[in-house]
Amino acid sequence: MKTLVFAAQRAARLNEMLRTLLPAQLKTAISNSKIRRLIMAGMVSLNGEQCRNPSAMVRAGGRLTVLIDEEKIFYEKQPDDIAFEVTARDLLYEDDVILVVNKPAFFPVEAGMVKSRDNLHAALVRYLFEKQKREHPAMKNPPYVGIMHRLDRETSGVMLFTKARSVNAACHDMFERHEVQKCYRAVVCAGGGNGGSRFLRQQKFSVEMYMGRISPKSQAAKWGAVAEKEGGLYSKTEFFLAGEGLLDGKKVAYVDCRLHTGRTHQIRVHLASAGLPILGDRLYGGESYRRIMLHAHRLAFPHPLTGQVLTVTAPLPENFGALRG
Repeated sequence: MKTLVFAAQRAARLNEMLRTLLPAQLKTAISNSKIRRLIMAGMVSLNGEQCRNPSAMVRAGGRLTVLIDEEKIFYEKQPDDIAFEVTARDLLYEDDVILVVNKPAFFPVEAGMVKSRDNLHAALVRYLFEKQKREHPAMKNPPYVGIMHRLDRETSGVMLFTKARSVNAACHDMFERHEVQKCYRAVVCAGGGNGGSRFLRQQKFSVEMYMGRISPKSQAAKWGAVAEKEGGLYSKTEFFLAGEGLLDGKKVAYVDCRLHTGRTHQIRVHLASAGLPILGDRLYGGESYRRIMLHAHRLAFPHPLTGQVLTVTAPLPENFGALRG
């Protein structure tokens, strides 16, 4: 998140002023509709007060503060999200302080700039609120739900949330200390002649690299190998061949992925670098398919209160092969 601060040189409406100031500061064009959504989302303050009115008048000398999430402001897909409501069968584990849920594909984890767009966090709050109101009809305020990590919109599978702020620090620390074991299943393109067959013959291989963003900010965020001295962050993934076959006429392999670090798009980048792009992942060279075929199937972590290691598995969706054991 970037914070931009401006001093108004002349009087003008808020949206008109940002139409001039933002492109100059960000060095790229930004549409009027995105400026309006930025204001409506509460990301703009005028003289220290949040302002959600695009037509608000700004006097000369007024102080503007703008919060910019570059990932969302510069690139926003046309949503084809599913309609989804959490039910008891979507819960993989629940106690008084944490909740583990099976996230569906084509459903974002959290709210973006379009506040009306539904998301998993909001759906969990609704589910818990209705559940608690059945037990305590007088309850007025929705429950707290904390997001501990994220999955891409098209990625399905196991996700951990907190139900009490008191355990947020412990959960954050266990991710930072790499005490959380995250295992994914990917369906990769195995017949594209990209050199991936030699890795599949090994049955087990790993990829290590320093990663960073390699795409212009005005385009879809794409990550790749970036030298450490240029800001790249270390990343490592272990891969295990789980099987091979044909899927809708495409030669594929089923690969289990164990993350040692948690960089943006890490599995997608690492598999593509090995010549095994994920089926449906057009951004990283995969063949077109109905979705990016990546599923978070297992999460193992120490309980934030007891320290007991919990292992939670999300069933594999159709066409992801079968889990061993």
